[in-house]
Amino acid sequence: MKKVIYLLAGLFLTVAAEAQQRPMPKAGPSPTVNVGKPQTFTLKNGLKVLVVENHKLPRVSYSLTMDNAPYAEGSKTGVSDMTASLMGSGTKKMSKDAFNEEVDFLGANIGFGSQSAYGSGLSKYSNRILELMADGALNPVFTQEEFDKQKAQILEGLKADEKSVTSVAGRVNSVLVYGKNHPNGEYLSEETLNNVTLEDVKENYATYFVPGKAYLVVTGDVKLKDVKKQVEKLFGSWKPGLAPEVSYSDPKDVQYSQINFVDMPNAVQSEISVVNISNLKMTDKEYFATLLANQILGGGGEGRLFLNLREAHGWTYGAYSSIGGDKRVGDFSASTSVRNTVTDSAVVEIFNEIKKMRTDLVSEEDLKNAKAKYIGSFVMNMEKPGTVARYALLTQTQGLPEDFFENYIKNINAVTPEDVRNAAKKYFSADNSRVIVVGKAADVLPGLESRKMPIMYFDKFGKPTEKPVMNKPVPAGVTAKTVLDGYIKAVGGEKAVKAVKTVSTKSSASVQGMAVTFTSKVSAEKKQAVEITVAGMGSMFKQVIGDKSGYSVQQGQKMEMDAAEFKENKETAVPFEELTMASVPGVSLTTIEAINGKDAYAVKKGTDTYYYDVATNLKVAEAHEQEGPNGQKMPMFTYYGDYKEVKGIKLPHKINMNIGIELDLTVTEAKINEGVTAADFQ
Repeated sequence: MKKVIYLLAGLFLTVAAEAQQRPMPKAGPSPTVNVGKPQTFTLKNGLKVLVVENHKLPRVSYSLTMDNAPYAEGSKTGVSDMTASLMGSGTKKMSKDAFNEEVDFLGANIGFGSQSAYGSGLSKYSNRILELMADGALNPVFTQEEFDKQKAQILEGLKADEKSVTSVAGRVNSVLVYGKNHPNGEYLSEETLNNVTLEDVKENYATYFVPGKAYLVVTGDVKLKDVKKQVEKLFGSWKPGLAPEVSYSDPKDVQYSQINFVDMPNAVQSEISVVNISNLKMTDKEYFATLLANQILGGGGEGRLFLNLREAHGWTYGAYSSIGGDKRVGDFSASTSVRNTVTDSAVVEIFNEIKKMRTDLVSEEDLKNAKAKYIGSFVMNMEKPGTVARYALLTQTQGLPEDFFENYIKNINAVTPEDVRNAAKKYFSADNSRVIVVGKAADVLPGLESRKMPIMYFDKFGKPTEKPVMNKPVPAGVTAKTVLDGYIKAVGGEKAVKAVKTVSTKSSASVQGMAVTFTSKVSAEKKQAVEITVAGMGSMFKQVIGDKSGYSVQQGQKMEMDAAEFKENKETAVPFEELTMASVPGVSLTTIEAINGKDAYAVKKGTDTYYYDVATNLKVAEAHEQEGPNGQKMPMFTYYGDYKEVKGIKLPHKINMNIGIELDLTVTEAKINEGVTAADFQ
């Protein structure tokens, strides 16, 4: 399962690897857009209803949202997550199963959040869809049984996130930028979730699921008079109430630009974010100029960050920036994921592009293209029935002028290069930015330190920590041979391992919502057969290493291996490489590294590295160099765990890969010296 396993990830990363830029269309004359107004009414309890009639298609959608102020959950962070999870788990009138069965029968979509609900489907079922949505929203049933079930699922997700570099980066980013006591900075953890009780969920619902600042948006093939009658019937008895509003001090930028580093020894790539606080409002005079500045800097494949880091240097799949207007505090962020060895260079280039936006005037061509993108998107959105209602909702919740969207195109077109530069100066910081880097210290820190920017160190939860110890010295007397011998002894002993003639395993995983099965058969005679199947799609990939030749079949296309490729695969097509690895020229023990928080010996074999736990001697990881989309080399990691005995031999039953996406394989069947025939390698 050594190198072939990476092909599983490749099948699901093809789209990202093959993404190509398309030329921007030439801008034509500015179109005239008629921004319609929804019909509105308000119930006595405060619920505001916006209705947009559109009879082109026989469909209807309902969206209920509460414009409550954000709040920190503190020691019970996760109570809103639990509330959202339990919403839709039955009502006072219907069981969960009966509710879901009727929704399926209607061909509708109905869902709930801790402060929201939505429903959509065919307009001939509009009354019943709204009845079901209202019942689920206003009459939920919270049971201990469902609470325990949902809590277990969330806890399982948290465990998976702990080894995800992307998830850790997102959490640390929020904590450092906003502070752990701010609504935008606190994070869900096993500890805080375990503090949440069923009574907390009931109280959260009663406190925040209230109509005082609620909006019900109705769009589609409906009539106002019918909607008004039904809404008054279903929501008129909703008890009036306003959610509490707690004020929080706005976070501040750091006094000087600095690197905030988090060590993740399992990181294949570094996650980089250059962040500063933004108080941009949609009502600010610089709003439109700031949107265009962000578009030019990092709004997509034509943005300068993308063109620099991906197209010019080939360091990443993509690089982007973001900023938005809100009535509360937000942030500006420029972010990317790059291979470890170019982390410091990527940070330099991000700052270079930000500084150019602040000091140089953008070209008329760049500005024209950015305007064309925004105007085109605006015009296309106006073709959607829900846009009128959404814009009306924004007008109310953001305190916008009544003619804000009528003047949208005019305001975009009025932006000058000087306006863009001034907006960048105000909202894109060059001197007070946090550069948050989550990556492998051993590979990344030397380069970052050479850039002479102050570095502060934090753990995976945003708490200050000491500089990580990178490569520990190997104790005297420990060599590659002693480590490899220790592994053979740990999995069953040399005699037992040599008696293994074949190993057959079947593993399962879920990738992008698809059920995947990975089958591997390997022989001590240097033969191997692997196959990847996807539920509903059959065999996606198969590779066979036979006596004198090898081939692969990908989506029905067979390709014979050339001599060099066959030889390379042949050498590793054995149950246990470690039996003979010590005699391979160039194999050496280089250092001790941290793998998932534990010390592991790193044994080098060419461009590959094998990691063995110092305490147990079991193999915990492998890193094999692979070629990226732009020809660059980067290590791809596989992690092994949950060793179980099969006929006296310990085999890993959990296999994890992190190569841009998380792949978790669980071995469901493992056989030694059975289940393999000569026909498997034909």
